[in-house]
Amino acid sequence: MEQQNQSIGQNQAQPMPQPPNIVSSKDLLYLTDMLSWNLNASKKAHFFAQQCTIPDVKTELEKACQMHEKHYNVILQHLNQQSQQSIN
Repeated sequence: MEQQNQSIGQNQAQPMPQPPNIVSSKDLLYLTDMLSWNLNASKKAHFFAQQCTIPDVKTELEKACQMHEKHYNVILQHLNQQSQQSIN
């Protein structure tokens, strides 16, 4: 019994040297959610910046809009690179 526990412990928690070139369906759903969250947050920040009359608040809302837009583009760019690599 003790040998069995030792062999199980040795096989666990082996770090992956490189992640696989596959995106699971669960990963894809999470990435889709991240894109949606960032796009929605960017649109909301932009809308509220347009409605705002306080210059400092408007500036911060525009910064938030740009930040979420940047995150959206980074995720999208990463996904596009992965899809290009999987085609080649």
